[in-house]
Amino acid sequence: MTDDLESWIGRPRTQVATLEPELAVRYAAAMGVSLDVAENFPPLGHWAYFNDAVGPDQLGPDGHPQRGIFLPPIALPRRMFASSSLSFEAPLTLGAPAELTSTIADIRRRSGRQSGEMVLMDQTRELKQDGQVKLSETQTIVYREAGPRTPPVVDTGAGGAGELWLPTTVDLFRYSAATYNGHRIHYDQAYVREEEGYPDLLVHGPFTAAKLNDLAARTAGAPLKTFSFRALAPLFVNQPVRLRAGEEANTVVAVRCDGQVAMSATYSA
Repeated sequence: MTDDLESWIGRPRTQVATLEPELAVRYAAAMGVSLDVAENFPPLGHWAYFNDAVGPDQLGPDGHPQRGIFLPPIALPRRMFASSSLSFEAPLTLGAPAELTSTIADIRRRSGRQSGEMVLMDQTRELKQDGQVKLSETQTIVYREAGPRTPPVVDTGAGGAGELWLPTTVDLFRYSAATYNGHRIHYDQAYVREEEGYPDLLVHGPFTAAKLNDLAARTAGAPLKTFSFRALAPLFVNQPVRLRAGEEANTVVAVRCDGQVAMSATYSA
């Protein structure tokens, strides 16, 4: 593992882009929500913007940009989007310039008997238009060792009640395309099975989070002010997922077909 990871803490990066409406439309189509993005901006649709484009020679073996370009050179091979906390200050203005400032806020090393070596990285993201903060976000990314193979999820019918979501290979491809996500675990079945040890293609954590964000907003009946989510277990392609309210107030969950909660989220409106 690289020894000077902590030197990356506090490093800022600013990107400027126009929030093109067509990108929001493509994201909305991948989500399966209204394509009238001017009236109904898609759930967590800001993820359609500010995605890094690098040449083929700058890609890592997993399809992401090589580490050490934009993010720290963490040597552990597996990468997962673990959690995020978002605050929505004002609606985004489509067709107008926007500025995103990302900062490595913290890097933490962990080691456990079962989990092995891990590194957790927090990254803050602040999106502005005309000098006004429109939304802020803190993402936590987990890097870990390869570890043992993940066993298949058996559909026991224990998913319970809630809205049914069946993410297909086409759904995963379209969401990857809409967010310019090259991570091979979402589309390369041979890679995900042979290299990463999963039984099948994984559903994007952000895709699941966006589905829960949509459910939370519809449940609240008003635009959300805050939304936080945490991934708890992987979801796999072509297996049913139930999206429903959690046991506590202002919570929503995504439940696998074996009854395991795959993601939980809290919100306020």
